[in-house]
Amino acid sequence: MRDEDVLKEVREYVIENFLLGDEDEAFSDSESFLESGLIDSTGILEVISFLEETYRIEIADEEMIPDNLDSVERVARFVVSKKAL
Repeated sequence: MRDEDVLKEVREYVIENFLLGDEDEAFSDSESFLESGLIDSTGILEVISFLEETYRIEIADEEMIPDNLDSVERVARFVVSKKAL
């Protein structure tokens, strides 16, 4: 599993589910979901559910931190590291 593939899939998920498919809404892959207001805390739970179902990983409570889940890049890195275990 490559970072680029996960990055693309996560970005597409965010666009479809939080921007309602509006690809013209600009945001960078490193932009904080919470600071930008793109995704709120409830939305992060939706992202976690998506990740667990899509990548067949289990995300423990202690892993639900901004370092793992607060941007497209961070999510991609986190998923790839979880799949490598």
